[in-house]
Amino acid sequence: MFENKSKSSIESLGEFKLIHHLTDSFETNQKNTVVGIGDDAAVLDSGEYFTLVTNDLLIEGVHFDFSYSPFKHLGYKAVAVNVSDIVAMNGVATQILVSVGLSSKISLEAIEEFYMGVKAACEKYNIDLVGGDTSSSRSGMFVSVTAIGKVQKDKLVRRKGAKVGDLVCVSGDLGAAYTGYQLLEREKRIFLENPSVQPDLEGNDYILQRQLKPEARVDIVEILDEINVLPTAMIDISDGLSSELFHLAEHSEVGFRIYEDKLPIDPTAFQTARDLGLDPTICALNGGEDYELLFTVSQLDYDKIKSNLDITVVGYCTEKIEGVQMVSRNENLYPLEAQGWTSFKG
Repeated sequence: MFENKSKSSIESLGEFKLIHHLTDSFETNQKNTVVGIGDDAAVLDSGEYFTLVTNDLLIEGVHFDFSYSPFKHLGYKAVAVNVSDIVAMNGVATQILVSVGLSSKISLEAIEEFYMGVKAACEKYNIDLVGGDTSSSRSGMFVSVTAIGKVQKDKLVRRKGAKVGDLVCVSGDLGAAYTGYQLLEREKRIFLENPSVQPDLEGNDYILQRQLKPEARVDIVEILDEINVLPTAMIDISDGLSSELFHLAEHSEVGFRIYEDKLPIDPTAFQTARDLGLDPTICALNGGEDYELLFTVSQLDYDKIKSNLDITVVGYCTEKIEGVQMVSRNENLYPLEAQGWTSFKG
């Protein structure tokens, strides 16, 4: 199955190449397995509709930091990020399973707060908690959530399907979660150096919420359905716009040309990025954890989406050979790189 003769670094592969390396030899043998590994969710044929299944893992010290992440917010976020994967397949989440590993430092009251957040998200997205597991952990906390959903068979949207000439759209705004994270990290460093200094977070509620308590864009799927627009391809923006563009490009076998001046960036995120010495465009392209939707639509659907303030056309699909490129504000053409979040990178 594997032919490695010596020790190899996982960092040399990165998250997605590692997944491909470990699972490439696996075959799907069940007749109802429609889509396996490689999309935002697995797709199972349940007769009248498709069942969607996805799983996400959150690890203390990697995905969250209790220096500034409230337990209740973490519980909510753990559910929302999984619902986002169901939404990215144009589906509706229906159930979740939540498993947690807990170290001895976590009190009963703290884990109760976590499950209060889980419950709040279940109520928000109208989903049922139907199972899970608990275990002890020797260091830190980890959270594993499996989300189950469904989609009409003729409404399923995957990462593949984008065609040359299709418009590239994003929901909401980009980069706010990353600037919120950078602001929290700055205040944490200041506090560690001088515990008597109180955090300076006033006026930054929006970007802090985007980092600590994101929302899945269920409303966008509902809006697209109401105006009779079916995306040709779609993915949620968890690792950063640039990385997600490359995922769609690979699966759809197209290229992309996007425009810097079209990227939707919230004013607070823009100014905070400047204050922190960051480029707002880089935050929007590579920051990650926005949990907005990146999708492509036919040009014939432009009139249906152009008046929606929460959907922005940022570019269009090109031939695969052109790659993924961005037109800067001064009208220069630059190749993009997938520089968003990647697990196992050094």
